[in-house]
Amino acid sequence: MTYASPVFAHAAPKVLHRLQVIQNKFCRAATDAHWCVHNSILRRDLELPTISKYMKDASKRFFDIAGSHPNALFRAAVDYQPPHPTHLIRRPRNVLTDPHDALTAAVESLNDVNYTHN
Repeated sequence: MTYASPVFAHAAPKVLHRLQVIQNKFCRAATDAHWCVHNSILRRDLELPTISKYMKDASKRFFDIAGSHPNALFRAAVDYQPPHPTHLIRRPRNVLTDPHDALTAAVESLNDVNYTHN
């Protein structure tokens, strides 16, 4: 999954949601958590990001490394101006400028609240 994450990070939200469901089921099975435990609590305790946040972070790492790579084709992938947000063609680097999806934003806000109370 991480191999193509710079490109796959900009997949349709429905596809990323399906992957998030699989991650949630795996976390629940691995921890033998009761059904009433929230998925966000499991991810927080296991220190796992949501799938979309993980993909976005992997994309950021890829483009940071590609900027200093000796291969000119890798550097060319980094040096471009993103198209206007309403442009229909999306490129993988656009995922870095896109806002978080609703799930990731909610999890991050819960984590911020939990960390300030600890």
